[in-house]
Amino acid sequence: MRPTDALRHILIAATAAAVLAGGAGGAVAAPVAPSHGQLRPLAGLSADRLLVADQVAAAKWGTDSPIDDPAREKEVLDAVAEQAEEAGASPGATVRIFRDQIEASKVVQRGLYRKWQADPSSAPTERPDLAKIRLEINRINGELVHAIADSATARTAPSCPGLLLARALATGHEKRLDGLHAVALTRALPSVCETAP
Repeated sequence: MRPTDALRHILIAATAAAVLAGGAGGAVAAPVAPSHGQLRPLAGLSADRLLVADQVAAAKWGTDSPIDDPAREKEVLDAVAEQAEEAGASPGATVRIFRDQIEASKVVQRGLYRKWQADPSSAPTERPDLAKIRLEINRINGELVHAIADSATARTAPSCPGLLLARALATGHEKRLDGLHAVALTRALPSVCETAP
């Protein structure tokens, strides 16, 4: 079974379980569609951010630039916390979500490094400009902060985990994510839902 097929089966099973569990108590179904719609930008922008991680890896490959960059990570987290406050989102929740986004980006970068080390002919032959790539990441980050602010109701709804899994699966299909990026997307999203256990 291919990694993407395995992930698809896991997500379908988890989604079905979460939806069934959420509906068992006679909950009103009306909020489901709006919640699903509010989560769509979060999953889509998270995937976009992961696709840019390919360029980050290519820019760092063969240089002294490490995958783990605490100074850059702090800069990103400080910036999104400030943007969250301006957008009316919780800075704490926004920082938690972005920590997962950063870790997911590292999953992609490390996966690509392993691939390129195993098969040097697949390694990038040109080095993109990391400063330009970071401008694109900053643009996506800004949109993601607004998506977090706009989805507070959906992120605290009991249906959030199941709907988010469904949205991640749909996003992976829409953006044709390979196994590495699909796994990274699941790593990018665990802090999105703020539902009670």
